[in-house]
Amino acid sequence: MDQKLKVGILGATGMVGQRFIALLENHPWFEVVTVAASPRSAGKTYEEAVGDRWKMETPIPEAVKNLVVANVNEVEQVAASVDFVFSAVDMTKDEIKAIEEAYAKTETPVVSNNSAHRWTPDVPMVVPEINADHFDVIKDQKKRLGTKRGFIAVKPNCSIQSYAPCLAAWAEFGPKEVVATTYQAISGAGKNFKDWPEMVENIIPYIGGEEEKSEQEPLRVLGKVENGQIVKAELPKITCQCVRVSVLNGHTAAVFINFEKKPTKEQLIEKLVNFKGFPQEEKLPSAPKQFVQYLEDDNRPQAALDVDYENGMGVTIGRLREDSMFDFKFIGLSHNTVRGAAGGAVLCAEALAAKGYIQAK
Repeated sequence: MDQKLKVGILGATGMVGQRFIALLENHPWFEVVTVAASPRSAGKTYEEAVGDRWKMETPIPEAVKNLVVANVNEVEQVAASVDFVFSAVDMTKDEIKAIEEAYAKTETPVVSNNSAHRWTPDVPMVVPEINADHFDVIKDQKKRLGTKRGFIAVKPNCSIQSYAPCLAAWAEFGPKEVVATTYQAISGAGKNFKDWPEMVENIIPYIGGEEEKSEQEPLRVLGKVENGQIVKAELPKITCQCVRVSVLNGHTAAVFINFEKKPTKEQLIEKLVNFKGFPQEEKLPSAPKQFVQYLEDDNRPQAALDVDYENGMGVTIGRLREDSMFDFKFIGLSHNTVRGAAGGAVLCAEALAAKGYIQAK
């Protein structure tokens, strides 16, 4: 790419916004030129607005520290300064839908980490290795919005990243029934242990809305484009429990699965480690070279050891074995705020740029 695309971050002061800023430091294609947040942060420098709430392991990038925070509600003004935006705003679902559409209607592509538009029929919800072809629906969305270059694309929920890639890798064997329990890190709630001391040595057996997302969103990712909208897959049938655990980063899933055709363990592992898609073929900047790794050790994957595989953009699977009630069971692990949130959205934006959907204004 000859010239870097100018990027705005909506909701830049929150945890996911911070992750976007950290990931985009020195990005070869994208440059953060605008940070936008709520009116109470507007007018301050980014460093002032974040204050002591910076949660990343690395310091605030020098190039962003002194950017003056814009009011996210001043849509025309923010949109005029950028080629596209990442959305990580903290609002109600209806407010998010409205503001993301408002940005799209300024002819500014929106790549969203939020859930508000995940079930809008003509908005692609994409894990780029699995369903980059769903971007084809953007042309129909543009007709609805009345835009030439503005649109919305989203990434799916963080909780599905540790097992949905397996379902795609194993498609030829016909996954038909899945039972999953996800053990989800506290950073998924935008917290660390300092913010949430009651999570130390604790488990909370409920995360609002998470089980519904975990059961339904993989079916939309595995679906297809028909008549200008995404039609979700009918199989596999998925049931989930989602539990918050005393881990900072990394969502782990314990999964049981039945197939239409009975594969061998060796076949399943071979499909996992060789699974790749558009990001690997195009060598996108944030793409993991190997999307899924399989670890043979019975004690792996572990969040403490494996969450940063491929800079947090890869998925780790282990303990694949036959089961007495299901065909197989396994453990999956993914980084919830990198692959599952900001990093997944950055990879989506790279895929959109590579396909020509995002260009300089």
